[in-house]
Parts: sequence; C-alpha cells; structure tokens
Amino acid sequence: MLGNKINLLVIDDDDINIFIIKKIVEKTGLDINMVSKGNGQQAIDYIKDSIANPEQFPNLMLIDINMPIMNGWEFIEAYQMLNIQQSVDMYILSSSVYENDIEKTKSYTSVKGFISKPLSIERLKELVNGIGH
Repeated sequence: MLGNKINLLVIDDDDINIFIIKKIVEKTGLDINMVSKGNGQQAIDYIKDSIANPEQFPNLMLIDINMPIMNGWEFIEAYQMLNIQQSVDMYILSSSVYENDIEKTKSYTSVKGFISKPLSIERLKELVNGIGH
C-alpha cells in the first residue's frame, strides 16, 4: 500500500450507494479521502481540476455504469482522451449482471476489473493494498 493518503473517487448517481461506500471507507480504518461525483461529466471536471493538484488527484476510482449525462463507459473514453500520466486504479462498480458489461470491462486496458455491488470492507482494503501493482 502507498504510504500516503488514498484519494478515492466514486462516480455514481445513487445517493444510497454513495452513503454505503462512505460507511465502508470509515470502517476500513485507512486514511482514505473519498470524493463522489454523480455522473461522468462531473468526474471529468473534477479530474481536470485535480491535474494541477497532485495531492487531491485520485489514485483509486470506482465507476458505476448507468448514470445520467455521461455514463461509466463514456467517462472512461473521455478520461483516456485526457492522456493523463498519473497512475490511477480504475474499477467498474456496478449492480449489472449482464455478461457483456463484465466482458466490456476487460476491453479497457485502463480498467483493472469489475466489482459487483455492494462493495465490502474487505474488497476495499484489497483495492487499496493493490494500488500501483
């Protein structure tokens, strides 16, 4: 795990899911700064603002698929077009049970995996411990 604070960006339009992830973050006992954005466009805007401030740039992103304005797939495409050099671990976090969504995740080299909701404390700890590997 990294020695410094973990910056977690959660991109999800479901307030209940955001609340659950916030509670999970608290229960890990780890030094995690969580920011949530309700759609991909808000997340892209946040990332553009964060480029100049590496201390707030996310090193872990959990991305929902189905969101208004810009969905998870569109976010990943827009993120890749930014050509950002900072290392970030991206995961799709979705309640989707469609095999094509799981397969589509594998087509993005920038996405490390697919996680089915709900996120667990143990899984979040695994993700944090795996950052950069």
